[in-house]
Amino acid sequence: MPRGSEELTNARKEEIINACASLYETMSFREITLKEIGRKTSFTRTSIYNYFQTKEEIFLALLQREYEAWMEDLRAMLNGHEELSVEAFSSELAHTLERRERLLKLLSMNHYDMESNSRLENLVAFKMAYGGVLRTVTCCLEKFFPQMTVEEIQGFLYAFFPFLFGIYPYTRVTDKQREAMRRSHTDYALLSIYEITRSLVSKLLQGIWHEQRPEDVKG
Repeated sequence: MPRGSEELTNARKEEIINACASLYETMSFREITLKEIGRKTSFTRTSIYNYFQTKEEIFLALLQREYEAWMEDLRAMLNGHEELSVEAFSSELAHTLERRERLLKLLSMNHYDMESNSRLENLVAFKMAYGGVLRTVTCCLEKFFPQMTVEEIQGFLYAFFPFLFGIYPYTRVTDKQREAMRRSHTDYALLSIYEITRSLVSKLLQGIWHEQRPEDVKG
């Protein structure tokens, strides 16, 4: 780690992550190199190695930042409502992801390689952000659907979080993909991030929760 204040170190890390995020708007993961990232920073390319050893570490840090931003949205939803119905909760949760397209794009990548090519301390920091999101979604379920059991909440999480990996490719279709589906006579209904998320969350919750279960009705 280079000499200097913690503020300078964090500022340079953010500059590197911001450069990566900017390139990722128009380039693929494979096209982006440390050389390309270095060109968009205010210091030398070789200085990047003082903060990140691999391209995968930079992308992991970007994904960590996206998770942290999503967690803030989830906390706002948690603290902003006293109660939510199944449909209202599904809509609110879908809106939080609608604002996180970069997160969903990153999730569609190969996490195995990204994590394997990152140092342990970077991976731990990332897992802390991921764990924070898991806990926040759990808190939302516990607050808005208090009759859900631990097993039901766990079942929701194990269905919902793997689902996140497929949202981006199902909602963002290139012209080439569209033409391939036309030529192959493959029917395809293009849904928005909001639509596909709200539908899935609603179906998951309707299967394990009712607004008023018979045993909860008091005479």
